[in-house]
Amino acid sequence: MFHAKPTGAIVALTAAVLLSGCVSFGAKPPERLLTLDAAHKVPAGTAHSAGSGRSLMVTEPEAPRMLDTVRVPVQVNPTSVAYVTDVQWADTPRHLFRRLLAETISATTDRIVLDSGQFSGDGGQRLGGELVAFGLDAGGNTAIVTYDAVLSTPNGVALARQRFTASTPVGSKIESTTVGAPLNAAANKVAADVAAWVAAQKD
Repeated sequence: MFHAKPTGAIVALTAAVLLSGCVSFGAKPPERLLTLDAAHKVPAGTAHSAGSGRSLMVTEPEAPRMLDTVRVPVQVNPTSVAYVTDVQWADTPRHLFRRLLAETISATTDRIVLDSGQFSGDGGQRLGGELVAFGLDAGGNTAIVTYDAVLSTPNGVALARQRFTASTPVGSKIESTTVGAPLNAAANKVAADVAAWVAAQKD
């Protein structure tokens, strides 16, 4: 009996059908992406001139693994964490918070704010720290942001440190449509408090 060899097209089609049942080409995108919007913004065209020591480099904060993700965590109890479904951050919280912090300090103080990719030749200070909390508390139905700020010299000598925290009610239910605004409000409150603290520090 003669058996014709299958053509290349038939082989390819068969392989595609077999693969379709066991391979996923990318995760299902979330219903929405969240970001942070600064309550205090630098107006377009604003110019600053830094004197010696007036520049400030804002670095990305450290963050525990639970927060170093685009998912939105919910503290269910002291030892259990879940994540809000159908929603993600557009970037990790520590990246978003650094940008919010830099914008807020630029808009509300006389500091010239730089990031780690820019060079400051005047020996300005550094602002770093740790993003301790950036998510939801199921028990209190609140959004909580906590940041441990450290102001230091260019050589890494700590000049001052302080913890800042803020909480905002979420509403009746924690879900994808209710968490963005409270988290943004809490983050802005912390950023404003850090900016005022930085402004009060002496060089």
